[in-house]
Amino acid sequence: MPDQGCFAGLDTFIRTRGDILLREAWLLTGSRDSGEELLQEALVRLLRRWDKIKGDPEGYLRRILYNLAVDRWRWRAKRREILTADLQDRCAGGDQGGSFPSGLVDALALLPRHQRAVLVLRFFADETEAQTAAALGCSIGAVKSASSRGLARLRELTQNAGTEETPRILQESFTD
Repeated sequence: MPDQGCFAGLDTFIRTRGDILLREAWLLTGSRDSGEELLQEALVRLLRRWDKIKGDPEGYLRRILYNLAVDRWRWRAKRREILTADLQDRCAGGDQGGSFPSGLVDALALLPRHQRAVLVLRFFADETEAQTAAALGCSIGAVKSASSRGLARLRELTQNAGTEETPRILQESFTD
């Protein structure tokens, strides 16, 4: 059994930030189950380096989370699978947490992966453009562009075209 002293603070960190990180993973993957798997894998990687992390581990965990999500997107792009599950089958499992507006997760799932990651970081995690760029390993200009295009597409998908509702809906929906 590993020494419990080396994991000091981990329990508190997971208890206080776990729900928010799970919701981010859920938005990145498009389903609660996939989000749980993604977060679990990210936590395993975090635990391997726990004793070397100085300060707040959340930024480190977020970076792992988004890198794993990108890896999954790349893997799926290479596999060329045709998914056939429709929306009723996805929601048949009952309440998936009820913390997102109807259709938002599905609309986010239709966005390109970079735009989805930018919107989740900017409007859910409330990161700055610079923090988002650092987490995704891209330029601030790429974040601005992906944010603008992603919000425009999200407005179309959620039938809020021409309004300024989408950012407010995103922010209000994800606050505790």
